[in-house]
This record gives sequence, structure tokens and C-alpha cells, in this order.
Amino acid sequence: MQLRAPSLLIGLLLVAPQALAGMELVQVEYVPFPSKDELRTIQLKAFDCSRENSAEPCERTRALADPLMDHPRLPAACKDAVWELLQVAKPAASNSFQRRDAIDKPARRLTVVCADPVKPKPSAPKPGAPNPSQT
Repeated sequence: MQLRAPSLLIGLLLVAPQALAGMELVQVEYVPFPSKDELRTIQLKAFDCSRENSAEPCERTRALADPLMDHPRLPAACKDAVWELLQVAKPAASNSFQRRDAIDKPARRLTVVCADPVKPKPSAPKPGAPNPSQT
């Protein structure tokens, strides 16, 4: 039993470099956020769907919004808005205010929650303030 542990360790050390050599490094492709123009186009199509209550603008809205559900960088809040839009962007028997509002609400949120977040710029230190690197 005592001899098994060291021989197992030696066996692993002999096999590990060969196993690592066979592994390929995976290149992660950069996927940019959707542009403001893309989001605005989806938003306008959703407004058309809500206003016209016809199949063509509603289908176009869903077709444009659906790929956002698979986007790897979009936050959950964005995907929630897209999901809500996909569920309600359908023609109905009557074009009630509730129906239009149910489509317009997630459409309005798209340009806010799905846009590329703005990174805050570091502000210049105020004169006379202690420098953090000096403390």
C-alpha cells in the first residue's frame, strides 16, 4: 500500500506532459456589444409592431431581437427586456393600450440596458488632496 502512492504519483508525472501537449489553447473571439443603431432599429420596429398591430412589423421585431438572446456579453437585464419583447411582439385581435404599452415598455428599455456600458474615466486628483500613492 505504501508503494502504490509514490508509483501512482510518478505515473501521473509521466503522463501529465503528454496530456497537456495534446490540449489546444482555445481562442476566445471578441464579440462587440450591439451598436446604438442596431438597438434603435429594433426599438423602432417594436414601436411599429405596437402601433400597426400587423404580422410583418411584429415578425421583423422578433427576428431582429432574437439574436440578442444568444449574445455572450449582454447583461441579464438586457436579455430580460429582449425576452419580454419576444413574448409580446405579436399581432392581437384588438390593439388595446395595454397591448401597446406591453410592447413599448421593453422596447424603451433596450437602448438603456443593452448598450455598451460607459467606463468612468479616472478623475484628476484635486489640488491639495493627498495622493494615494504617497500614503
